[in-house]
Amino acid sequence: MVLLRYKIIVLFLSYNVILAKEYSSFKETEEKLKNEYFVPVENWKYSEGAGWREPTVFVPIFVRNKAHALPYFLKCLYDLNYPKKRLSLWIVTDHNSDNSSQILEKWTNTVKHEYHDLVFEKPDTEWFYKEQKGNLHWPEERHIKMLQLRQQALEKARKMWSDFILYLDADNMLINPHTLQHLISRDLTIVAPMLTTIASYANFWADQDENGYYKRADNYFEIRNRETVGVFEVPMVHSTFLVNLVARKSRKLRFWPLHEDYYLLVDDIIVFSIHAKLADIPLYIDNTHIYGCMPIPLKHDQSLREEVETFTHFIMEIMTEPPVGIGIEIQPVDYLKPVFHNTSLGFDKIFMINLERREDRYYRMSKALELQGIEFTHFKAVDSKTLNTTYLKHMGIDMLPGYVDPYRERTLTRGEIGCFLSHYFIWQEVVKNKLDQVIVFEDDLRFEISFNRRLKNVMQEIEDAKLEWDLIYIGRKRMQIKEPEKSVPDCPLLVEADYSYWTLAYILSNSGAQKLLAGKPLHRMVPVDEYLPIMFNKHPM
Repeated sequence: MVLLRYKIIVLFLSYNVILAKEYSSFKETEEKLKNEYFVPVENWKYSEGAGWREPTVFVPIFVRNKAHALPYFLKCLYDLNYPKKRLSLWIVTDHNSDNSSQILEKWTNTVKHEYHDLVFEKPDTEWFYKEQKGNLHWPEERHIKMLQLRQQALEKARKMWSDFILYLDADNMLINPHTLQHLISRDLTIVAPMLTTIASYANFWADQDENGYYKRADNYFEIRNRETVGVFEVPMVHSTFLVNLVARKSRKLRFWPLHEDYYLLVDDIIVFSIHAKLADIPLYIDNTHIYGCMPIPLKHDQSLREEVETFTHFIMEIMTEPPVGIGIEIQPVDYLKPVFHNTSLGFDKIFMINLERREDRYYRMSKALELQGIEFTHFKAVDSKTLNTTYLKHMGIDMLPGYVDPYRERTLTRGEIGCFLSHYFIWQEVVKNKLDQVIVFEDDLRFEISFNRRLKNVMQEIEDAKLEWDLIYIGRKRMQIKEPEKSVPDCPLLVEADYSYWTLAYILSNSGAQKLLAGKPLHRMVPVDEYLPIMFNKHPM
């Protein structure tokens, strides 16, 4: 048996996903989740025929370098189930280094006639502030500018005699169409809808330290994870929140200038929380329903490119079912839909293995690849339900004598045979069509952030080192964890793989495919994720 050259090199970029056991389509499952999540307000005072007009709401939106998020954000905003003639929008964008202005101009020109009022302003500014060190850096001048804009919005809303003002960040996705009704029905001066993220972050704090910054609290995760459901008083809400301008206490609220008793650093969200406290206005977070979601903010020294990659990852992850995401696809405005330039990432072909009857997996995976601009070939997996004894004999398939799954204490299943054959037929195609290098994806993985860029860096590293290789894991389950894996000379991003499971994603060279076929695995078959470690001599059995 010819062992795979240089053993196998591994790079962690993707990992398994939790998917529904039911084999309904993605859209069917999504519709069920929407019906579960998006419950209308009971006994809504302003329902049609009730005799009351809905309260007026002023919505200020301040945009900077959000071209990547705007098509999705604007779709969520437009889809709110609230009469548009009772909404007034004030949109301001400045200091951009992307095409946020053009996107907003196109959208506002298209929909402005539907709203009570829609004002779009794009003052002529440089893309940076004087003390700014990068696109995501917030110098004090930027915090002050945000506070001034929020104050202007508050004054505009009061002047228009609006009943409410909804502050809404331009990358916060209010996917629940009934969000405004629920918040208004709380009858609170300031309340925020809890927004889901793909991490522990949320748009509220359960405690603050003496400097006004975040402090861990025992009840934070109970609220964040919706272990306890309701409306909770907290010291901080941010990003998206509703202010009741009819409430008498709201008259004392201000963002700028700073209160004479304010003594902390100028940070716009801290200023807001302290000013609310000085005005004797409690802040509330509402996690009664799934209202929406938001990406995790990046560090100030990170780049706009990293923010775009993080947002793309966020959109992919939200599609994943709980507990990772919420199982719902966030759609963009049709005429603002991003154009993705397809790439094969420098490979001859990219295969995505998928059972035809698992349309749910295909839909999610194809969307994830599309969002990253990855061009792929749908490889229809061998379905275990179509396998019979006659076919197995024709293919010369036989189990490795004495094989028993080391963890489940059973023999090979028809599902594992179908999985093996799916990979085997790809290996055959690689050799037959003389493909130099390919990627193989299974349909139950999730991508890490910046997958394309990180993979390109690895392949460049391999080329520079003139490294000879046969197979590279880009996703696996490491089984041997007692000893560290060997590093690869001149390739710091790679290690030599020890005993590993899963074939959810790997890169294969033509020589690697030849060697996998030369092992004649059909005549002594084991699961494919056991076969690979055998071929690079790392199987413990």
